[in-house]
Amino acid sequence: MDSRIEKELLALLPRFRRFALGLTRNPGNADDLVQSALEKAISRIDQWEPGTRLDSWVFRIIQTTHIDLIRGRKRNDSFLEVVKNQDERSHDGERAIEARNSLDAVRHAIFNLPEEQRAVIMLVSVEGLSYKEAAETLGIPMGTLTSRLVRGRNALMHMMDSPEDAGPGEINSNISHL
Repeated sequence: MDSRIEKELLALLPRFRRFALGLTRNPGNADDLVQSALEKAISRIDQWEPGTRLDSWVFRIIQTTHIDLIRGRKRNDSFLEVVKNQDERSHDGERAIEARNSLDAVRHAIFNLPEEQRAVIMLVSVEGLSYKEAAETLGIPMGTLTSRLVRGRNALMHMMDSPEDAGPGEINSNISHL
């Protein structure tokens, strides 16, 4: 493998992990997913077309690997684990606590979205892919992507407006009504 591609993959690792975490909702599972997807990507690097976005290609591999893993095992609805942002540092304790609480609330809300909305939100809003790039990455039509994005954003706004009113079960039922 070309050393430039290797360096680019290494630089993209945090984005891949963040996307995988958004899909899996679990840091250990996210790391396993990224490892599996990168093994596939490296072994099939000849299938990547130079001149196209390497990150989009690997995001697609992560997405399909995740779908394959879900199909291969029974769904395990384990307790939601909200990941703490270990890199966040601040000298202003009150602001740091507020920021951490806000970040945790957003993570919790994103993790409670249906998987197809979570994937779209992660690629467009977190990773900064264009609508077209995200649709191509996920292998869905542009209209489907925009529909999922609108529903996901509406559900997030609803959850962020009333997080104390809804427990995990209520959050999921509120999402299905949107």
